[in-house]
Amino acid sequence: MNSNFDRTLSNQDVLRRRASLLQRLHIDGLLLLLLLVLAAGSLFILYSASGKNWDMLIKQSTSFGIGLCGMLVIAQLEPRFMARWVPLAYLGVVGLLMVVEFMGHTAMGATRWINVAGIIRFQPSEFMKIIMPMTIAWYLSARVLPPGLKHTLISLALIVVPFVLILKQPDLGTALLVMASGAFVLFIAGLRWRWILGALAALVPVAVAMWYFVLHTYQKQRVLTFLDPESDPLGTGWNIIQSKAAIGSGGVFGKGWLLGTQSHLDFLPESHTDFIIAVLAEEFGLVGVCLLLLVYLLLIARGLVITVQAQTLFGKLLAGALTMTFFVYVFVNIGMVSGLLPVVGVPLPFISYGGTSLVTLLSGFGVLMSIHTHRKWIAQV
Repeated sequence: MNSNFDRTLSNQDVLRRRASLLQRLHIDGLLLLLLLVLAAGSLFILYSASGKNWDMLIKQSTSFGIGLCGMLVIAQLEPRFMARWVPLAYLGVVGLLMVVEFMGHTAMGATRWINVAGIIRFQPSEFMKIIMPMTIAWYLSARVLPPGLKHTLISLALIVVPFVLILKQPDLGTALLVMASGAFVLFIAGLRWRWILGALAALVPVAVAMWYFVLHTYQKQRVLTFLDPESDPLGTGWNIIQSKAAIGSGGVFGKGWLLGTQSHLDFLPESHTDFIIAVLAEEFGLVGVCLLLLVYLLLIARGLVITVQAQTLFGKLLAGALTMTFFVYVFVNIGMVSGLLPVVGVPLPFISYGGTSLVTLLSGFGVLMSIHTHRKWIAQV
């Protein structure tokens, strides 16, 4: 009996040491495991979607490595330390967006990137997806909640400035995600429902104004194509039609890895970026898509747990906004690829090819790890 008791104590000591090691490194084990699963799955799908392009695979692997290192570094920073530097970071990224406006690199009809010595090219708007919720959380955490009219208007002003700069690039998808990430902080902070309903009612005249004075011709065409893809099946409707064909042809179990026809025969444009889930659906069917959604669901659930357990108002607002923004990220991409939403150029998180987006997403999860693991550390001291 004593032997069994000693063995139980020994097992508990091992578990404590493992938990202590993860805590000392400020790593959330479940988040890290899920992210590594997505990383492996991404490379697996990207190899097929890119037509067995090893260069693209190596670049994506490098971005994953850089992103994971950045995530672990950010996880070491205490939330109060990050809050101290938020205003400077916000001004810095807004400054970079202004640099893009006047000196940015143009590709595919959009000016969204900054080239550094012709070696490194990055997209400053991606950083704003993290900086924006941090800025609004920093501002509101020092105020009485729910926010009054004054603080709500100041928060909206902080959101509108980068929103307009990103919209002018033009990059409607990223602009909307940046706006949503800031708006989620206001929502979690307890924004009054009558104001929320008023904002929703105001969307109608705002949408009309944007249609006539803000949206570019190709963006208007995307909305029209969403409403009726068959109106131009060989033009603007091509992407959605082929995407839906790829998704439907996969059936329950798919055609098999590297055996997709829509992507490998070049019927599906942008198969390695925005429309990569159509490749997954064609080759692995409904089962493959459901497994991916399960991993996403677990990530979101973990983010919500971290939000609930956060000990500071800044941490709670920030963790909740990051988690909800990630959900919108997934929802918008899958919605536009399946024809449920207009195409706005939002990649599928961790699966689509793209270095800056990948590093930004992993940085966001580094912030979540910091909020959670520093909470544990404080609780035990």
